[in-house]
Amino acid sequence: VQLQASGGGLVQAGGSLRLSCAASGRTVSGYAMGWFRQAPGEEREYVAAISWNGGGTDYVDSVKGRFTISRDNAKNTVYLSMNSLKPEDTAVYYCAAAPRGIATMNIWEYDSWGQGTQVTVSS
Repeated sequence: VQLQASGGGLVQAGGSLRLSCAASGRTVSGYAMGWFRQAPGEEREYVAAISWNGGGTDYVDSVKGRFTISRDNAKNTVYLSMNSLKPEDTAVYYCAAAPRGIATMNIWEYDSWGQGTQVTVSS
């Protein structure tokens, strides 16, 4: 499966962005989907995940209450709505697919990755 992330950009602190991850090549309706991010000089870190049917979601503590992950299996697309953005949210954001289907923070369970989209939050 090929994943294409989009929607990144430059936003002021307190602003909002909505990232999209469009899948092609095959349906991802049976996959869990996740978002990860990587800041310069840092390791890639988990942000959020959603189960194959959207019934389960999970977030890293630093984004709880500000970010929402959702999916539209009919469109083969996953979203990450980001509100109240902070400068520390600045990173390249990657979407990924996990075949097990259960929302997971474990990076090793994701076997397909998108190319990343840059999110920059200015103070």
